[in-house]
Amino acid sequence: MTEPSRTAPRVTDLPPGLGNFRFLFFSGLTGKPVCAGKIKDRIGRLEDLVFQFREPYPEAVGLYLEHGWGKPTEFIPWDRVVKVEDDAIFVRPAESGGPYSPFVDQPGWILAAKHLMGRTILDMDGRRTEVVNDVHLLEAKGRLLLVHVDTSFNGFLRRWGFGGLRWIKDNFISWKYVQPFSVEDAVTTDKVSLSVTRKQLLELPGEDLADALEELSGEEQQALFSALDSEKAAEALVEAEPRAQRQIIATLRKERARTILQEMSVPQLADLFSVLPHDDVVELMDLLPPEGAQRIRAILSEREVTARALMSSQYVSYAREVPAAEALSRLRRAQRDPDAISYLYIVNGDGGTLVGVVDLRELVLAEEGTALGQLMVSPVVAAEAHDLKDDLEELFAKYHYRMIPVVDAQDHLLGVIHYNDIMRGVQIRSRD
Repeated sequence: MTEPSRTAPRVTDLPPGLGNFRFLFFSGLTGKPVCAGKIKDRIGRLEDLVFQFREPYPEAVGLYLEHGWGKPTEFIPWDRVVKVEDDAIFVRPAESGGPYSPFVDQPGWILAAKHLMGRTILDMDGRRTEVVNDVHLLEAKGRLLLVHVDTSFNGFLRRWGFGGLRWIKDNFISWKYVQPFSVEDAVTTDKVSLSVTRKQLLELPGEDLADALEELSGEEQQALFSALDSEKAAEALVEAEPRAQRQIIATLRKERARTILQEMSVPQLADLFSVLPHDDVVELMDLLPPEGAQRIRAILSEREVTARALMSSQYVSYAREVPAAEALSRLRRAQRDPDAISYLYIVNGDGGTLVGVVDLRELVLAEEGTALGQLMVSPVVAAEAHDLKDDLEELFAKYHYRMIPVVDAQDHLLGVIHYNDIMRGVQIRSRD
């Protein structure tokens, strides 16, 4: 991925046709007097700047003024701004001769102070969270563009009126890499949090997303989670610590929760439900198919859970006579979940007796006419249906397979157990 800019932009990085330009910081504009004509004609102080989302950079559409004492706000369109000086912002008087109209939010608008300053940004470089301490602006030919956010301590000092102090290098992140995402699914306000683009979020591993969710709280956490599709949201939720899981579940809408739960296995759901408040568990159970809900209740109620209760029926099995090319063709046509095809289990035709296993990598590299029986490894490491969770943990810790088959007393293949369904809790306990 291209490295985000950490320094002031070069001229070649800026939109074409700007001519002469200068850079400003939002912290240097907020609180500045706004005057209609001359310096003595002061109408208020700048409370916020309003921007319209545009490519490649948001552009200022107006000034937002608050007067307090019950007086209405004022919105001054940017085309009424004459100039921005060190001592004041000069604007043309309102055409009505009185105050400007009150501010009314519009779709696609963002306010620098309300929506950006102090907000959390997910830093792709360090997989950590930082805070927007200032907003870097570019003024040219009567336009004002939002080009960077500054996460450095210098920005923090500027926010509190110590702009003359400069402790470290400014830490600019180009707006190209900082995209606000909608939080309509998470909150009822128009507040926006910051993160990387949706596409980049989908490329992050579930563990990294879980770490980010654990660092955030409140609206920032909700906003990040709401930007994920159902599959990625399920991955992050499974990997998150119990505190973050409870926070996220408490804010989910019913339909959103339903789609996320559908992406999770029964053992994963059981682990999740085991750390949730009782009322939340009851509500979520109602969103599941009856059979799945029954299995989860059985797991939660049993002190010693067996492999039969934890296993999944999503696996691939073939007879030993099937050629490698045919097996691959069947897999492509079946459009199976990738998690279900790490291994191919080889069974006899006498009711599904497990006789061998073929790693998917071996299948891909094999000659087309090679029978699966020639590729398989036998005997197979398997769990018995009555094995307890402790037994399964020992098997996975010893062999490190991605999944282990479950068989009955006659070695008939019943299902499979996934590594993540068993070992995630072990890993969390070891971290603690």
